[in-house]
Amino acid sequence: MKVLVTGAAGFIGSALSLRLLERGDEVVGIDNHNDYYDPAIKEARLARHADHPNYTHLRIDLGDRAAIEEAFATHKPQRVVNLAAQAGVRYSIENPMAYIDSNLVGFGHILEGCRHNGVEHLVFASSSSVYGANTNMPFSVHNNVDHPLSLYAASKKANELMAHTYSHLYNLPTTGLRFFTVYGPWGRPDMALFLFTRKILAGEPIDVFNYGKHRRDFTYIDDIVEGVIRVLDRPATANPDWSGDSPDPGTSMAPWRVYNIGNNNPVELEHYIEVLEECLGKKAEKNLLPLQPGDVPDTYADVQDLVNDTGYKPDTSVEEGIRNFVDWYRDYHKI
Repeated sequence: MKVLVTGAAGFIGSALSLRLLERGDEVVGIDNHNDYYDPAIKEARLARHADHPNYTHLRIDLGDRAAIEEAFATHKPQRVVNLAAQAGVRYSIENPMAYIDSNLVGFGHILEGCRHNGVEHLVFASSSSVYGANTNMPFSVHNNVDHPLSLYAASKKANELMAHTYSHLYNLPTTGLRFFTVYGPWGRPDMALFLFTRKILAGEPIDVFNYGKHRRDFTYIDDIVEGVIRVLDRPATANPDWSGDSPDPGTSMAPWRVYNIGNNNPVELEHYIEVLEECLGKKAEKNLLPLQPGDVPDTYADVQDLVNDTGYKPDTSVEEGIRNFVDWYRDYHKI
């Protein structure tokens, strides 16, 4: 297949591009290489697949309507994975317009590109953040998610609604993936594992929010990529049993689906840090702080729908995943 991957120099996008190329697909990657975090790691990720004969890279922004239209018209992708977005819950509190430009306007351009160019399936990144004020665990796609706690979460919920409209009006199969905390080699420098590792090695204190008591469904990058590919290969279909009298939030009468993609095994942040300390051979100095605005205490994914429909089964333990990250970090930074 020819697959368009947006955010192709990003953490998940680059890993996905590599896997698609390895199995023989042709990949067209889009990334704007912005400086939300150090662009050097984006260039290093991209270097892993930039020279592959079946890879084409476009340095354009999702907000550039003409450039996105041209990319679709020129390359005619059969399927699309939209991973490009302005990420981060806390940053959305300080810079809301960045999320509107990228996550709403930019996503609209992707939907239009798919609509006008006969794309067979659009898979797009949503987020566990959409669960917001929900406290019923584990989070299920069949639960209502109308109470987001940050603009980032609201933008991801909006993506799901926008995609549903295109699925309904234009019969475009779309699948949203609600990612839970993703970690591993080549990860984002603004995320906890990267920040903790750098500071512990430097002998600096780490900020531990909610006093280390919140739980996250940490999911290893290889498990995430496997799930994305399984979904990509299975275009969304309508649910024949869907009823407007008792509407199911996770399916539709249109070819639209949302799935949780997580580890189904939440880990307390305190334990996560203990495993990291063991891998680094060094204790952390902790600055214990309350829960940050916009954050939720726990995330825990019910992934049963994804298991039932695709056979997805994440199997990387936190111990193995953090060890792999630390090995990569030492090698990448020559420590």
